[in-house]
Amino acid sequence: MLDKLEAILDRFHYLEERLSDPDVLSDMKLFAKTNKEYKDLTEIVEAFKSYKLISANIENAKVMLNDSDAEMKEMAELELEHLSPQLEDLKEKINYLLIPKDPEDSKDVIFEIRSGTGGDEASIFAGDLFKMYSKYFENQGWKMEVLDENPGTVGGYNKIVMEVYGTDVYGKVKFESGAHRVQRVPKTESQGRVHTSAATVVVMPKFEEEEIDIRKDELRTDTFRAQGAGGQHVNKTESGVRFTHIPTGIVAESTESRSQHKNREIALQRLYVKIQQAAKEKAYNEQKTQRKSLVGTGDRSDKIRTYNYPQNRVTDHRINLTLYNLDSIVEGDLDEIILALQRAENADKMLGV
Repeated sequence: MLDKLEAILDRFHYLEERLSDPDVLSDMKLFAKTNKEYKDLTEIVEAFKSYKLISANIENAKVMLNDSDAEMKEMAELELEHLSPQLEDLKEKINYLLIPKDPEDSKDVIFEIRSGTGGDEASIFAGDLFKMYSKYFENQGWKMEVLDENPGTVGGYNKIVMEVYGTDVYGKVKFESGAHRVQRVPKTESQGRVHTSAATVVVMPKFEEEEIDIRKDELRTDTFRAQGAGGQHVNKTESGVRFTHIPTGIVAESTESRSQHKNREIALQRLYVKIQQAAKEKAYNEQKTQRKSLVGTGDRSDKIRTYNYPQNRVTDHRINLTLYNLDSIVEGDLDEIILALQRAENADKMLGV
């Protein structure tokens, strides 16, 4: 472990020097990439520095144990009693930080919310989810751009699609993919009865085009006019883009944006994710494992979380987590849920599940 940590420390110092290199400073893309890797290593480097310092102090205290002076010996014993637990805590933290990160965790995302079963109440709930996530994004210091929205007839949304930019966005919000269920008395209910409605969330990592390993000669590209409401521009220009991956027959399209260029980018992202998922599912089936997925695949039938308003309760069904602070969660305070999901995922990784 120590050899690996020394190598990480060397890499950290190298990146530190690179950040002041004129060639890096003049290339914004290279600077951003270098700076991100530097920041990603900062926490483990700080932990390793503390580990080395405490280890050195423990060694000094052990030497002092052989001192003939009784007072010095007592001081050494107290020092060891104080430092040894700290060293164990640091070992545990470093082992946690050394768990390989999913390379997709650092990516920006395309975030989609759709109303599900429940009619008008489902659209209202989708709107409530949008408000909740918007506040969470703001709390994280992330930026959000709405790409497409289809409002519900009495409020909320039938569908809303966003692009979210920031630090480690996918690593935090990837757990939100799936079906979200709400139990409450709808605004449209005159008898005061509790109804159950649903909305689905899909979170897709946003890849740079050069990261998408799809051969152009294996793609068929079609452009078409977007259908339905959307204004004159959408209906009169061929802004919609559809990609077909010829070897697999997988199709992905986008009509979210009025810009064909933007739709091309979104459709390509979707196609890449679909191809990745198909490959993962194939490997999964071939291995015939019984591994239970922590996060799910984003399948619309996954019931991942229930929001119960009468009991002020939120339950995440994947990790059997129940909290009684729904009022603060809908205001964007999602940290406790997301941290619990991250811990569960990391525990699975440590156990090799």
